[in-house]
Amino acid sequence: MRLLAHLPADWREATLVGRIATAAGPTPVVITRGHVRDVSRVAPTVSDLLNNWNGTLPAGDDLGPLEQLPLSAAFNGGADASTRLLAPVDLQCVKACGVTFAVSAVERVIEERARGDYAKAQSIRDALGERVGADIRSVKPGSATAVRLKEALIADGLWSQYLEVAIGPDAEVFTKSPVLSSVGWGDWIGVRKESQWNNPEPEIVLACDAKGRTLGASLGNDVNLRDIEGRSALLLGKAKDNNASCAIGPFIRMFDSTFSIDDVRQTVVSLTVEGPEGYKLEGRSSMSLISRDPLELVEQTLSQHQYPDGFALFLGTMFAPTDDRDVAGRGFTHKVGDIVRVSSPHLGTLENKLTTSDQAPPWSHGIGHLMRNLASRGLLAQRST
Repeated sequence: MRLLAHLPADWREATLVGRIATAAGPTPVVITRGHVRDVSRVAPTVSDLLNNWNGTLPAGDDLGPLEQLPLSAAFNGGADASTRLLAPVDLQCVKACGVTFAVSAVERVIEERARGDYAKAQSIRDALGERVGADIRSVKPGSATAVRLKEALIADGLWSQYLEVAIGPDAEVFTKSPVLSSVGWGDWIGVRKESQWNNPEPEIVLACDAKGRTLGASLGNDVNLRDIEGRSALLLGKAKDNNASCAIGPFIRMFDSTFSIDDVRQTVVSLTVEGPEGYKLEGRSSMSLISRDPLELVEQTLSQHQYPDGFALFLGTMFAPTDDRDVAGRGFTHKVGDIVRVSSPHLGTLENKLTTSDQAPPWSHGIGHLMRNLASRGLLAQRST
């Protein structure tokens, strides 16, 4: 599997920001007109690069045309330390918004009522989906109509904490994974081995700087363990934050004359899962159906506290697979060896291969390791421009 097949359709016109593992260490790169530039001497981290982004491309060492870099998938065994593509964020906090689409709100209510038992999910889905789904799609979160719907659902005994964040004034915003723990294109993704009901969550990920400027977007997979979160919302951390459970990539596409936040608002995110047994799942999630505007979600994230290194923000998904994979009534769940592709024409394709979190490559290079590496390369003494 080669990277070129997974780039945006117009990648030669796009401005892309990413990170590659070189022999010296993790290196921020900017790709313009198809050429890759190492910008580590002026911006040793992507966080620095975005915090100082002013529309003028920083100087850098030309690494040549992108198609000549030997970047291949780590899960194929073809990528070594000098060729691997990393997640395109480093020191940024990785945040995520949940239940931002009507259908995902209904599915979260089902998880809650089934207490994580996939066998009960379909009967609850049949009883609940039409009543709640039909109303919630036409409601603006936090509006007077939302308040009236909430009162009606409470009277019907149908209210849920998930509906609170779906149509109430406050969005669900949580921390998805620790700094530097995200995996990139071509890497392994992980689910906990004890999970029996889980799925990918294909999403748009916004790249924001310390001031809250939304500078670009990438693709993400917010891997979710439905059985664990369904048992209790207090298990959200265990359901969402595990080794290799957060994938972002392949690059951040910066906003410019060829790509803007309006393109994000209209993006259709596609998902394909190909199983080792020949199984195939396909789905789509249209950002035009999101309940809260992406920039509103950025504002709600900023209301929590400051992010001096910037943040990446998963915007949520409307995709929640319900088709049976093996046994009738058991719905979809991952199998080891699944190939997962999240794609859109503007952002390319994020491809990963599924394993269990305990078998995924361990996360061993944290903030201290990065700082020591940058110091040894003489990059921390350089001031970003």
